[in-house]
Amino acid sequence: MNKRNLFIGVAALGFSAFCGTSALAQTDVTKLLITSNKDDLTKLGQTYLNPLFKGLTTGLNSGWNNTAKTKKFGRFDIRVSASGAFIPASDQLFDITQIGLSSNIRPSDPNKVTTPTVAGSNNQNDAAMVDVYDGSTLVQSNVNLPSGTGLDIAPAPQIQATIGLPKGIDATIRFVPSIKLGDKGAVRMIGGGLKVNLMQFINCKKVDKLNPFDLALAAGYTQINYDLDLNVQANGSNYTNQSLSGKISGFSIETIISKKLSFFTPFASVGYNSSKINIDLKGDYPIDVANTGTNTVVSNPFTIDTKGINGLRGNVGFQLELFILRLYASYTVAHYNSVNAGIGLGI
Repeated sequence: MNKRNLFIGVAALGFSAFCGTSALAQTDVTKLLITSNKDDLTKLGQTYLNPLFKGLTTGLNSGWNNTAKTKKFGRFDIRVSASGAFIPASDQLFDITQIGLSSNIRPSDPNKVTTPTVAGSNNQNDAAMVDVYDGSTLVQSNVNLPSGTGLDIAPAPQIQATIGLPKGIDATIRFVPSIKLGDKGAVRMIGGGLKVNLMQFINCKKVDKLNPFDLALAAGYTQINYDLDLNVQANGSNYTNQSLSGKISGFSIETIISKKLSFFTPFASVGYNSSKINIDLKGDYPIDVANTGTNTVVSNPFTIDTKGINGLRGNVGFQLELFILRLYASYTVAHYNSVNAGIGLGI
């Protein structure tokens, strides 16, 4: 792998439209790695990528259920779906003077302090530049911050299988084995969930007779792991300890209400999401120092450990049953609104 910007590997965690986008010029990333302290580099990287993280975790917590009705014992379905989280305009830009950077990172132009996030404009002219200081000494001037991708939707896939258990309980497993993404590393996913039929606990003959709706409580947990071996060398160096690793996890709990109308089942749900993100860039990185013919070694450049979107959400959607074919769609209202659609087979 050549000396491309090291943030792009982080963006590959999206294994999506964000993956592989050249957001930073290598020379300017090199300048930041050489001259910035780890706290500043982490703050810049985290703020730039936060919309991607939030969008991914919104997607991970989506698509678990499209009906409150639980399956009969032994019945099952398998589905593949995808979510798209809409990144609001407020998260497509950030102000470099408002993210807690040290005084060593200063805007090159005091009148241009806003710059795109990963979801912002892909025009490099819209990106800010910074000057890097060591105390009062100017080390680097006019360092370009990255442009965005121009994509304001963060996609996330879901692959899951559900089986009916006794006592009105459904169990769901999400699993994707390690998949290589070419020179952008490997990704794997695992998760699990449960859904419990609440109507069985309502002891009312009138309710049983009328059977007005189905009601359920469901919870699910999903985790994506990402690993990338790096090979950033300079002047004959041979560092073998370079790696980028990431873990993104999401947990959701929701109450679902639905009503089956022949082959069509509309539903609505209200729930709560939580999520966590951990990114580590580890190892020793020899970086060429411009105009000197020498290089310096930067060790363990940054760690990002943050929360995604934690809060309430509401869903509306439907499920279509056409013999063994299932079609699903839903819309989520939350901090990041999202859509989900999928197809499956079931009995």
